[in-house]
Amino acid sequence: MRITRRTKAIAFFISLGTCLVALATALNVGWMIFHWRQVVPLVLGIVLFGLLIAGLVMNTIFLVREIRRNEQQDSFLNAITHELKTPIASIRLYLETLESRRLDETQRRDFYRIMLEDTDRLLGTVEQVLKASHVRQRSLRENWKDVNFTEIVNDVLALTRLRQHLSASSLYLSSERTDEITVMGSAEELRTAVFNLFDNAVKYSGKEKNIAVDISTPNLDTVSLRVCDNGVGIQPKELKRIFKRFYRAPNSMAGQVNGTGLGLFIVRSIALRHGGDAYAESKGEGLGSTFTMRLPRIYRV
Repeated sequence: MRITRRTKAIAFFISLGTCLVALATALNVGWMIFHWRQVVPLVLGIVLFGLLIAGLVMNTIFLVREIRRNEQQDSFLNAITHELKTPIASIRLYLETLESRRLDETQRRDFYRIMLEDTDRLLGTVEQVLKASHVRQRSLRENWKDVNFTEIVNDVLALTRLRQHLSASSLYLSSERTDEITVMGSAEELRTAVFNLFDNAVKYSGKEKNIAVDISTPNLDTVSLRVCDNGVGIQPKELKRIFKRFYRAPNSMAGQVNGTGLGLFIVRSIALRHGGDAYAESKGEGLGSTFTMRLPRIYRV
């Protein structure tokens, strides 16, 4: 229903803009016919016509973008509400059960474990929102320092395996690197970006996960982190949009994967803040994806 309304609204404003442009064109043609012998009114009419057309086009583009932005914000609110409500309801249910029933020690431990996992999910959602707000603001770089990027990737890789209960064959380094690759920046922010890349690959890889992580140095001044998965893939037209705030690409798992639409936005924002960039590659739906984050490297002889 919401998509239909958005489509109708966009179609309405495009049609309105087209009609106004046609009307302006007819009026300008009439002006030129009646004043073709008078140079000043003719030139003035052409200039005003150009300004009018430009204004109408810009206004239509702005309205369409606002409609799409509002739709993304609505999707974000729905997602964040679900992400907060579900674990809270789960924790409440288990607490009520613990209060009203006598359970053996094994059941109690299982309940405590599930509630802790729900708490972690709540904290993760809140941290995502706070981090997205933080990376949009220009902060000082006075606390930045040399960071061992190789160590960060290895630590986050182990942490992701532990949290997601993955085997070493499901999420692995395609080429082991023991050398220290140094970048200048915030270790906390870089750790967040790497974790979001891994988390995104895990979410959209389905049941049979095969996620390869590769750290390379294309040249002396650059370090590249590539995360390749065999997941749902991305349509070519969506490759740039997925890094926008609140945006979630439509695919076969869109309704099955929890998320706020902020993870990849945070990745690219952190990469840009550190003088790098992030981008995605995919041959299409069902053909997997590759996400790459590039950062300036500090190379010392």
